[in-house]
Amino acid sequence: MTHKISGAGLGLRREMLSDVLPVLPDNVDFWEVAPENWIPLGGQFRQDLERCVGQSSFTTHGLSLSIGGPDPLDYRFLHELKAFLDRYNIALYSEHLSYCSAQGHLYDLMPIPFTDEAVQYVADRVRKVQDILERPLVLENVSYYITADNRLSELEFINSVLAEADCSMLLDVNNVYVNSINHRYDPYQFIDKLPGKRIVYGHIAGHFDEAEDLRVDTHGSDVIEPVWQLLEHAYKTHHVFPTLLERDFNIPPMADLLKEVQRIKQIQADVSALQRGVA
Repeated sequence: MTHKISGAGLGLRREMLSDVLPVLPDNVDFWEVAPENWIPLGGQFRQDLERCVGQSSFTTHGLSLSIGGPDPLDYRFLHELKAFLDRYNIALYSEHLSYCSAQGHLYDLMPIPFTDEAVQYVADRVRKVQDILERPLVLENVSYYITADNRLSELEFINSVLAEADCSMLLDVNNVYVNSINHRYDPYQFIDKLPGKRIVYGHIAGHFDEAEDLRVDTHGSDVIEPVWQLLEHAYKTHHVFPTLLERDFNIPPMADLLKEVQRIKQIQADVSALQRGVA
């Protein structure tokens, strides 16, 4: 039986296990893992993951699907992934709307050209992935730092892929903020024009200020106030969707992470009360 995610979540990394076991913190509503970091593992790590999954709802966020890449889909990996999702009864699998391989892994997320041809190419690959996994693929908007000879805007490209593939969206609010600085657009208008009915959950994270006009998505610092405000706007514009805090390095004590998780829950509660007309 799979568990539907709701509320506020936290990304689970192996180095956190000693802090969260034997009993997961009850103020985290769901957790997220990168399947590639767990599929090859057995022994104690597998046992620990089984203990975690037995206590809470889980979702997954992949690293190596390369949905927009020129290399063929890795069908062996997809079947291993399906076995992983089935083993732990995880319903949602999300990935980046980008690519990370071209005749081998690039170890970075590269932007897909924003073209009609790329929309059709990605949508076809999404359908193949969904057929194998027997689950919807949830695509995340990504941060990017270069632009090719694009014929569509970032927003047009995202919306077109979601519609053509008929798949769901993971809205990364920090990525919207980072891109809005780097590529000079209004993040509020961007979020307004996303298809809210396709947003199934969200991410929020910190980033690095490389320069006044350059932000780098790092997941290595606290969430800043403008990003919190943008998350609140996303809830008000669309709906209060489950949202997960990402922190991949410079990981602070668990108590500090839980404070940010609680901030998500508070914003969710405030917007929900507002939408119900509760003073």
